[in-house]
Amino acid sequence: MSTTVLLVHGAFADGSSWNNVIARLQGAGVTAKALANPLRGLTNDGEYVKSVVAQTEGDVVLVGHSYGGPVITYAGSDAENVKALVFVGAFGLDKGENAQNSGSDYPEPALIGALRPSTVPGSDVPDLSINVDDYHRVFAADVSDSAAALGAATQRPVSAAGLGEPLSVDPAWKRVPTWWVLGTEDQAINPDYQRATAKKIGATVTELAGGSHSIAVSRSEEVADVILEAVRSLG
Repeated sequence: MSTTVLLVHGAFADGSSWNNVIARLQGAGVTAKALANPLRGLTNDGEYVKSVVAQTEGDVVLVGHSYGGPVITYAGSDAENVKALVFVGAFGLDKGENAQNSGSDYPEPALIGALRPSTVPGSDVPDLSINVDDYHRVFAADVSDSAAALGAATQRPVSAAGLGEPLSVDPAWKRVPTWWVLGTEDQAINPDYQRATAKKIGATVTELAGGSHSIAVSRSEEVADVILEAVRSLG
C-alpha cells in the first residue's frame, strides 16, 4: 500500500517552508504534499487537514511544524489511514490543552515579545504576526539573511483564536507511533518544553544542535531523514 506524507506548516509560515524537505522526500521516492493550513482556529484547521486525509488514498504520515503540531494531533485523532505523526519544533497537546498555555511552566520564548496584533474585518479576535525586524532573531536565526528577509515578508498571520483554542478531541499520538525533531536553540517554542512533551507522548526524538525554530528550512535534510524513518517504519 502506498504512503503519502502530508506536511502542515504552522503560524507565520506557508507551504513553501517545506520545499527542501519535499525535494529530499521525493528524491527518496516518497509522495509528499504541503497543505495550506488556514490558521483560523484549531478545530477549523484540524477539520480541514482531516478532510484532506480522508481524500488521500493509502497510508498517511502527518507532519506538523509549530502550531501545525496541534493541527495534525486533531486531524489524525480518528483517521484510520493516519499511521504515524512527526512533530517538527512543535506543540504537542493533550485533550483540553492549547498552544498558548501549554508551555507556561517554562521560560517565555523570545517570539512572544515580537508578536504584533492586527485587526480582522468582522471579528473581534486579532491576527498575530512577527515584527519584521525581529523575525530573523526569534524565528529563523540559523538561516541566511536573505532567506530570513523573505520569510519575514511572506509570513502568514495566525488568528489568536487558533493559539488559544483547546484541543477538543483525543490526540492522535495516543494511537499511532510518533517522532519529534527539535532545534536546541528554538526561540519560539521552548526546547525543554519540547523535550518533556516528546517524552510524555513517547516520541522518538532527534535534537539538532544549534537549530532554530525554522529547522525545516535550515536543516531540511535532517528533518526529512526523520520523516523517512517514520515512513519506513510502516514497512
